Formats: sequence, structure tokens, C-alpha cells
Amino acid sequence: MKLKFTWMLTLFLALVQFSFAQEKNISGTVSDESGMPLPGVAVLVKGTSTGTQTDFDGKYTLKAMSGQTLVFSYLGMKSVERTVGSATTINVTLQEDAQALEEVVVLGYSVKSVSEVTGSSVQVSGDQIASVPVVSVDQALQGKVAGLNISMASGTPGSVQDIRIRRVGSINAGNDPLYVIDGVPVNNSNFSGSSAVSSFSALASLNSSDIESITVLKDASATSAYGARGSNGVIVITTKKGKSGKVSFTANSLVGFQNNAVEGRKPLTATQRMELLTDAFRNSRGYDNATAYAYALASTGWDEETDFNWGNAVKNKDAVMQNYDISASGGDENSSFYASLGYNATEATVIASDFERISGSFNFNRKFSDKFDFSTSMNVSNVTQNGILEQAAYFSNPHLVRFFMPPIESAYNADGSYNLNTSVFNPLYQETVDITENNLTRALNNTSLVWKINDRFRFKSVIGLDYTIASYHEYRNRYHGDSDGAVGGSVQNSVNRNFNYVTQNSLAYNFKVAQHSFDVQGLVEYQKNRRNFLTGFGQNLPADGLYYLDTAPGSQAVGGFFDDWSSISYLGMLNYNFDGKYVLDATFRREGSSRFAASNRFGSFWSLGAAWNIHREAFLSGNEIVNQLRLRASIGESGNSQIDINRFQNLLSYDANYNGLGAVYPSQYGNENLSWEMNKNYDLGFDFGLFENRVSGSFAYFNKKTYDLLQTVPLSYTSGHAGQVYNAGTVVNKGIEIELSADIIRGKDFSWSISGNYATVENEVIALAKDSDGEDINIITGTRAVEVGQPIYAWRMRKWAGVDPQTGRPQWYLNGKDGELTTNYFSAKEEYQGGSAMPTFTGGLSTNLEFKGFFLNASVYFAGGHKVFEDWAFYTQHSGVYTTLYYNGVQDMMSRWQKPGDVTDYPRMVYNATGDNASRTSTRFLYDGDYIRLKDITLGYNIPNRFVEKTGLEGIRVSLRGANLLTWVKDEGLKYDPEVRADGFTMLTTPPTKSVSFNVNLKF
Repeated sequence: MKLKFTWMLTLFLALVQFSFAQEKNISGTVSDESGMPLPGVAVLVKGTSTGTQTDFDGKYTLKAMSGQTLVFSYLGMKSVERTVGSATTINVTLQEDAQALEEVVVLGYSVKSVSEVTGSSVQVSGDQIASVPVVSVDQALQGKVAGLNISMASGTPGSVQDIRIRRVGSINAGNDPLYVIDGVPVNNSNFSGSSAVSSFSALASLNSSDIESITVLKDASATSAYGARGSNGVIVITTKKGKSGKVSFTANSLVGFQNNAVEGRKPLTATQRMELLTDAFRNSRGYDNATAYAYALASTGWDEETDFNWGNAVKNKDAVMQNYDISASGGDENSSFYASLGYNATEATVIASDFERISGSFNFNRKFSDKFDFSTSMNVSNVTQNGILEQAAYFSNPHLVRFFMPPIESAYNADGSYNLNTSVFNPLYQETVDITENNLTRALNNTSLVWKINDRFRFKSVIGLDYTIASYHEYRNRYHGDSDGAVGGSVQNSVNRNFNYVTQNSLAYNFKVAQHSFDVQGLVEYQKNRRNFLTGFGQNLPADGLYYLDTAPGSQAVGGFFDDWSSISYLGMLNYNFDGKYVLDATFRREGSSRFAASNRFGSFWSLGAAWNIHREAFLSGNEIVNQLRLRASIGESGNSQIDINRFQNLLSYDANYNGLGAVYPSQYGNENLSWEMNKNYDLGFDFGLFENRVSGSFAYFNKKTYDLLQTVPLSYTSGHAGQVYNAGTVVNKGIEIELSADIIRGKDFSWSISGNYATVENEVIALAKDSDGEDINIITGTRAVEVGQPIYAWRMRKWAGVDPQTGRPQWYLNGKDGELTTNYFSAKEEYQGGSAMPTFTGGLSTNLEFKGFFLNASVYFAGGHKVFEDWAFYTQHSGVYTTLYYNGVQDMMSRWQKPGDVTDYPRMVYNATGDNASRTSTRFLYDGDYIRLKDITLGYNIPNRFVEKTGLEGIRVSLRGANLLTWVKDEGLKYDPEVRADGFTMLTTPPTKSVSFNVNLKF
């Protein structure tokens, strides 16, 4: 027995020794068919977790035993397997995989190759936006997608941006696109705690370095799968996933500074202000210069020395930007992961405002077996924004103070203390004591399980969670500002908790009969959103430095509410493909929304799409010119339910006070017949690629008809209600979209490519709700109107006719168009002045050059065909006392009329409160909005591998980037930044910024 045991032990040790003896270092080089080395090729020992990646020279080294199999895989190439034998060197040549090389488009519910897509969509890779110096990923899309219009509602870091896809179709309902992250619709509301301060975007919680791609879906075939929420287009964001192979790390750092892209108008100096006021006394009272100046001095109390520059005082020159992140990725045959950590700190271009974000993400994929695949992703971030009072007429707004604070007043007293006896609030003092803080914590989780029932059936279950906690903290001091004096200071705290979850369960079936391929998918989706809001307000703080609500014993008030909404959808999708040449797809979605009454809750949405891949026809086979040529067309209907909840109900409110007791009153006149706003979309286009795809592009024509508009219709005041929401009206948007790109030079050491896009859109109101007499109910404001035959909110006002050279008095056209003039503002007629706030054409142009590791990228964005109205001009260009006695004007007024024969657009100065009505609303302040902006320019260098190897790293890239460095404006009268919010007004908010940043990217 002992002999037998000894023999077995000896045999076992021999086998172990033999096995270890067979493990050896295997090395080699992986290259393509031309002999060029391929970096980043995954090399795995089949059936194990052992693996590595090739370096920049295509070389690899790993341990393996004889008899084991090495698997070489690379994106766009056919995988290769090699068995380890006696040799220690295994060189591999990979061949292109034509099928894998075809670009894949992420559509949210599905992923398709370009040849299978029948709708209009544009995909932007994460590499194109990763290093763009913006805090919100949506801002990086400007100029990269035809038909996508992005305007900065505010340049304050973290603010919500106005984004429109193929212009606007709704009057009262929402026009914002739907955002989908990793296949799940998410909430992208404004989470600011106050409508008066800077807006606060939920998208600012995402780190752009974690984005794999962003796809913009525009037509019915691409968006109808999302039903009501896709009516205004869909922006699909896909985050990065792990890749098989050894763990690799990437680190990025960005440091830079930013300033306002356009400075805007300059405020008057004290001397200039006094000169204008002297003119006013002379023109109105008939004084000589000396007497008029004496009256001006007496009325203002100026010491003839103080000339304080409030604009420079509130400016945060060269505001610092910082962004750092590090990520890791790796895995084996059965699992992979991606993890990242990021930090961003960005200062605003004025005092008292900045932004900070800490974010982390983790994505894990695991193949449980041949039948089950599991995936989960988590993104958690905390964002803090110190905002400003920029959304309305608040004197504490640092952008407003330079036009409303007289320069004859200094921010400081003689002893250096803050001057609190100023005409309007001193923001320099308020910055040191007041608080305006938005804080957002957001957690996004998407988890899916795929069950491959067999080769044809696949079941997928997904749950997406989006949880946000937004808190707001506002403190106003006791001495100076909005809460001074009898109020005794104030504190406001609020918490907004929003939980949004989506569940999806789908069953997919595919089969093939000869050359006929079919893909069928059925999906059930349920979405629920719950919001809890609690706020408290208190005044009469007993001491300084008491920043929270429990220290405000006087005049306390609390408020709170809960609201929720839900939707359920049943989706069916069919895709038919004949031999890769002819593609048909159909989508049908039945969706119910809690925003409508039970009898009208469900709507049906559908689309049909077709594509013909002409380049795969026999008559084009073997040609050396056409590589891709495809026609596509789609038609479909989708809906819109973006209105406030419960608008269909008759509501009572209980927030009234009657003799110290609670009271109830009717607050809303509902409409049980309220239902979906509908969109019918037509899209026709073609895509092409020529000369080995050196020249490629696409063309599309679209026509989008929005009908059964959700609009508020005025009611008789005898009803006790101002209006009621109805389904009435029709709007049409139509236009073309062009995308082009060309590789001018393709070489080993030098390459040059250019690309561009151009889009037009024509918007027209076709029908509106009618009154009891059958007349259209037009929607008219002081500057704009909605009327049949006009674009939505067309500019409507009196037409400016300039200044009378003999009298210096302002003039307007009597009929609102041309001909007879009048100096009586109120006798002039209001008329449509052409165009609206939305551009009729937009586009972008970019170029890329690479030479032996150096690279230069540049992009330009342009927009035009719209008009911009200069808001606040009544005060800043008032020809009376508003600009010279109460507040402060702009330096352009120095070219005012002074004597008969002067030709100018600035009337005479007068000493009265009307200013001859010259600064009232008219086309005097309506400008052509056409502009071109150098959106981005980057110069960088990839350090050669022979130098990188010495550092122990795998790659080093350095670059210098400039954003919005140059802006050209067509209309010389438009001095403010032409990129304004979607309503077309130049508000005194933070304008778009220009920046310069230095970037370093490390791979190891």
C-alpha cells in the first residue's frame, strides 16, 4: 500500500512539474493586412482570465502552456485563434471584417447597422465631446448635428440649455427632446430651487468622459418607438462599457480659463453720463451749457471725481476651469467592467457664482452562462452650483448692476468699507454675506438580464432608476439687499426629491428564410415619476451669520406638495431585410398617460420606414466609385403630453386666507376631452459614400405636421377663469438637412479631412382655436404673436423710422411697414416684422489635420434667418432720465442727436420720464440674428511611443484647446451675444463663454 501511495505521489509531482515546465512566455506582433502594427488588440488565453493587450507597436507578451489557444480580437477585424506549440513567438495578421466594420447606430430600444436604419439619425462619438470644456454634455453637440439647434439660455455653469430638434411644433406644450441613457428614458428637469436664480440642469451631473456615444433621433421612424415622449426628437446617450483584456487605465486633466465670448454694450462713464444729462437740461429747459451742467450736478450730487467701473468690479476675469478624471476598464471572456471617478470645478465669469461636481460610475457585464447575460451600471454624482439672481429684474444680479448702478457711486466708502447707500444693491457686499446655492445628488442605475432562450428567441428585462435630491439654500442679509430693513434678513430652504423608474420587458424573435431576414420585437414599458417638495421661509433674523431656517423666528412660512405621473406602453417592432438590399421596418406603440382623463388616456403611434441599399445591387458591384448609396423614407405619427399634470380636472385650491382662516376656491377649469397633441412626420433622404468613402454624406427632406395642439384658450371672465386647455390648432415645420464629409488626404504621416452640415426649417401656423364667432384666437404679447400664416411667436411691434435730422425726435412708420411717418409712438400701428426667434438655417463646418503625431482640429457653427430683440433697452437706452438720473445707460448713446442736420439712430436727450417714448418696444431694438462662431480649435500632439515607453505608460497626448474664441455678427447693431435663449431675447444673464484650456491624456 505504501509503495502504491509513493508511486502515485511521485506521478502527481511529475505531472505538476511537467505542467509548470510547459508554461512559457509567448510574445509576438499583431498587424493588419498592410503590415501596420495594431495597438490595443485583446489577446486572451481561451477558457481562462489570462490576457493582455498589444502596445502601440502591436507587440504583446503573456504566459501560456502548450496546447492552449490564444484568441486575438480587435474591433472591426475578424478574430483569430492560434494554438500554442513549441514556438515562443506567435505573430498574427488580422483581416478586416466587412460586417463588423459597418457603423452601428444606437437607437435606444435597438442597435442597428447603418444599412438597416430607415430613419433620420446622427451619432456623435464620445471622443468628439470628451475634452470639450463644458459642464453639461448636451452643450458639446452644437454644430455637430444638422437640424439640432442649441442656444445657451445662460452661460452660468450647470444651467439648462434650450435645445430644439427641427424647430418647435408646440405652442403651450413642451418642445424639449426626450433623453434616454443606456436605453432608459430619464428625467431632465430644471432642478433649481428658485425660478428667479440660475437654472440647474440634471444633465450637468454626467461626466462627458463616461460617454461612449450620443445619437440624435429626428424623424418618425427613429422616434415613434418612444411614443409621446419622442415627439420632439430623442437624444440617446450611451455610457462606456468594459472591454476584455488586461486592465487598462486612462487619466485626463484639463485646466483653463474662460471669459464672456462677447462683452456686449459698454456702460456710460460718470463723465459721459453727466454730458448726456447736461444735454437733457439744455434741450428741455433751454439752458446754456454752463447752467445745464450746474443743474445736472445739483440733481445727481456728483463730486466730479468718482467714476467707478461697476462692470469691472463684478467681473471674474479669467475664470478658472478644472476637470480631472480617471477610468479603468478590463475583463475576460465572461465578464468586463468599466469604472471612473471625476471632478470638475468651474468658475463663472462674474462674482458669486461657480460650479463643482464629483462623479463616479461603474459598469459591469457578466455572462452567467451561454443562456444568460447580466449587465448593470451605476452613475452617482453630487453637484453644487452657486447661482445668481439672473432670471428676472433683480438688482442683485451682477450682470444688471453695470447698467443700473450709476458710476458716480463707488462700491466702497472712504475708509475701505462697503458702501451700502447705493442707488441699487451693492453686489460686492452681497457676495461676501449672501448665499444662493443649488445642490443636486443624482443616482442613475440601469440593470438588465438577457435570456437567450434559443438561437432565435431572446427575452430581456430592464429596470432603470433615476433618483435625484435637489436642495436649495438662500440667505439674504439683514442690512443690504432684497431682505434688508423691516424684513430683517431672510432664509429659505427647500428640498426636491424626485424618483423616476422605468421597467421594460421585451421578447425578440429573429429568423431567416433564404435571403429574407425577419426581426420581431415586442416590449412592455412602465414609467413612474414621483416628486416630493418641501420648502420653508423665515424672516427677522436675530443676529448675523444665522443661515438656516430654525434661526428665523419671525414671519415663518412653510409649503410643500407631492405630485406623480405614470405611463404604460405596449410596443411592437418589425424589421424585414432582403439580402441586405431592401429594408422595411414598422413600429406600433400604444401608450397611456395619467396626464389625461381615463376616457382619453391612451394614444396610438406608429411609423413605417423603408431603405434601399443600392450599392449592393449587381449593377454597382465591382465599381470603384460608389461604395455606399442608399435611399430611405419614413412616415409616422407620434404624440405629445408635455403639459402640467391634472390639467383635465376641475380643481379647487385651499391656500387662500379668509379672515385668518383657511378658504377654498375654484382654481382650474378642466377639460375631460383633453387628449394627445399629435405629430405626423414625413422624411425622405439618401446617404452616399464615394471613392473608398473618401467622400460621404446624406441629404434629407422632412415635413412635420403638429395638430390637435395643446393650447390654453381664453375664457370669458364671467366664468371665473382666465383660460382652459384645449386640443386645437396646427403647425407645420419643413426643411432640408445636409451632412457632408471628405478625406482630402489619407496618408501614413499626413491626413486631412473636412466635414460640414447644413439645415433649413420653415415654421408656419396653419390653424388656431376659434372663438364663439368663429374667429381665430390669436396669442399676442407686447413683442410677439401667434397667428395663422406666421411662424410661432413671430415678431410683432411698431416699426422704427429713425431720428428726424432736424428735430432729433424719434419717428415710426404710421402703418407699421413703410410710407408716412409719425413722432407719436402710440399712433403707430403694430405689425409683423418678419421672422421669429428661431433660426431658419443652422450648420457647422469642421476640419482635422494630422501630421506625424501632431493634430489640429477646428469647428465653426453658424445660424441665421431669425431676429433677436434687445431686452432691457427701455432702461439702458432711454433718452430721458432713466439712463442719466436714476440708473445708467450705454456708451452708444454718446452718438445721440445734438443739432439740426445730425444723422444718427439715437434721439435727442430730454429731461423727462418718457424720453419721447424712443426706447419703447419697436424694431429699433430688433436685429438680424445671423452669426458665425469659431466653436472650437485644438492643437495637440501624441508623444511617440519610443519616449512614452521610458515613462512606463502606454500613451501620452497633450493639447491646447480654444472654445468660442471668435464671433462674427451680421447686424452691427447687435452688440450682445447673438446666441440667446429660444425666445429670442437678450437677457441680462451670463452670456456664452470663450475659453482656453490645456489638456493631458494618459493611458497606462
